[in-house]
Amino acid sequence: MSWFNRNFVEPGKLPMLLALASFVLTFLVTRTITRLIRAGRGPFRNIRPGGMHIHHVVPGVILTVVGGFGAVGSGRHGIGACVFAVVFGVGAGLVLDEFALILHLDDVYWTEQGRKSVEVVVLTAALVLLTLGGFSPLGVNDMTPQEQHDRASFILTLWINFCFVLIALFKGKFRLAIMGTLVPFAALIGAIRLARPGSPWARRFYRKRPRARARSAMRVYRHDRRWTRLRRRVQDFIGGAPDRLPVRRP
Repeated sequence: MSWFNRNFVEPGKLPMLLALASFVLTFLVTRTITRLIRAGRGPFRNIRPGGMHIHHVVPGVILTVVGGFGAVGSGRHGIGACVFAVVFGVGAGLVLDEFALILHLDDVYWTEQGRKSVEVVVLTAALVLLTLGGFSPLGVNDMTPQEQHDRASFILTLWINFCFVLIALFKGKFRLAIMGTLVPFAALIGAIRLARPGSPWARRFYRKRPRARARSAMRVYRHDRRWTRLRRRVQDFIGGAPDRLPVRRP
C-alpha cells in the first residue's frame, strides 16, 4: 500500500490510473457486447429509437465532455477528480471503439477499415501507460537537473527530439512518431530508416532515386508480410474478426 501511495496517490496519478482502467475495461466490455449482438446471443440488442440506430459513440462523446471538464475543474486529488476520471475513461473507451466510424464517416465497425479502432485503442492505452510510468513528452525526463536548469541544453534537447518525431512522421512511420513523443529513441528508429512508399518524404526525396524507391517498396513488402498476419490475429482476438466479403464469381 505504501508503494501505491508513493507512486500514484501522492504524485496525483490516481485519476489517470482510474481513467486508464475504466477506458480499457469499457472497451473490452463494449467489444464483448457488440460481438454477442453480432452473433445473436444474449439479451443485448442494438438501440433503435424511432428506427434510428444510435451508435455508442454518442453517449461516449457526452461522457467524455462531462468527464473532461469535470476533471479540469477538480485537479489531481480528491474524490471528485477520481469520479470524473472514471467518467472520462468510460466515454473515451466508447468513442475510440468507434474511431473508424468517425474517421470514415460510415458504419465500418465490422469491416477491414474497422481495425483502425482497435489500433487506436491499443496505442492510446500504451501511451497512457508510458505516461503513468514517468515518461515525459520528447524525453525531457531523461535530462539531469543541471541540464534542466541550463536553458540552452533544455531547448536543444526538445528540438532534437521534436525533429526525430517530425522526420518519422513525414516518412510515414506514424506509430513510431507517436511513440517517439514519449520514447525518443523510437522516433530515431523511424527517422533513420527508409521512408514508406507514398509518404511525403518518399515523394520529395525518392522521386529521382529509383534504387531508393525499390528498396523502400521491398522493405515494406517484407515487413508487412512478416507482421501483418500476426497483427491481424491479435486485432481479431481483441476486437473480433471483420466481415468477410463474398467472393464474386464470373
